[in-house]
Amino acid sequence: MSCRSASMSSTPAPNTGEFLTFTLGEEHYGVDILKVQEIRGYDSVTRVPDAPEYIKGVINLRGTIVPVIDLRLKLRLREARYDSFTVMIVLNVEDRVVGIVVDGVSDVVPLSEEQIRPTPEFGAAVDTRFICGIGTVDDQMLILLDIETLLDSADLGPESPLEAVA
Repeated sequence: MSCRSASMSSTPAPNTGEFLTFTLGEEHYGVDILKVQEIRGYDSVTRVPDAPEYIKGVINLRGTIVPVIDLRLKLRLREARYDSFTVMIVLNVEDRVVGIVVDGVSDVVPLSEEQIRPTPEFGAAVDTRFICGIGTVDDQMLILLDIETLLDSADLGPESPLEAVA
């Protein structure tokens, strides 16, 4: 079950499932494995004029024009560095194909209901709408992303400037 459908129900945290884990800086994140289409090395992208800084541009993936978001910039993390470890995760979310750039992919981990906790309340100071829960694997915390909300906030809707490029 995705984070979005879980958060709209009376359930405080996402359901059980498998999550692709990846790193952004020192933190570990997870995204529903069912949303992942493929994992590839970071290639050069075609820049789109007047796009926000976090939208790196577009790539042609086997005939499909795919917008690419640098998740490090979207989440306002440290300066994004591109090296041999930088990875692009291609996601298929709500009939849209989108690439996200991350520091590195770690593993696929199953999480049970007992391992997932609701997102803590931080008040207005911290924007937690992209987080659907906190998973725990051994002694490690895993921030579970609500990828639908994240992509909806990234100006990738039908009237997005990226659609005009396609």
